[in-house]
Amino acid sequence: MAEEATTDAAVDAIQNVEQASQALKQAADSADASAQNLAAASDQATSLIDQINSLAAAVGGGPSDFVYLLAIFILAIFVGYYVVWSVTPALHTPLMSVTNAISSVVIVGALIAVGADLAASAAGGISKVAGFLAVTLASVNIFGGFLVTQRMLAMYKKKGA
Repeated sequence: MAEEATTDAAVDAIQNVEQASQALKQAADSADASAQNLAAASDQATSLIDQINSLAAAVGGGPSDFVYLLAIFILAIFVGYYVVWSVTPALHTPLMSVTNAISSVVIVGALIAVGADLAASAAGGISKVAGFLAVTLASVNIFGGFLVTQRMLAMYKKKGA
């Protein structure tokens, strides 16, 4: 009787390990596809930056700071799109944790933008407004991420405990 229970437990453990290895293989395949999509997005963004620079040179003068900032923004859009939309559902909880960590870095940068003394530059007031909006939106993202993470962890708790 005890030998059968041990055998059943060993069979269950083997099945759990096999399921976990299949899930990890799917996650690795998804990460590989994400890396390929990210490389394609990087190539597209580089091409777009080159086009913007050639357009700025044709109009007159070299590319301005605005062109560089616009190019970085467009690159961030491409990277964000390919990274977020290619994540498998099994990786959503780790992605939420990483998103919370990234949002905390965004808040640090936004606080620097809010506190920067840029009154003499052309973007003085705009950077303070954009920094305030970044702090607000990143704070909402972090708070919402913690709520979602708590809800997901509650799903794994036993009902009686």
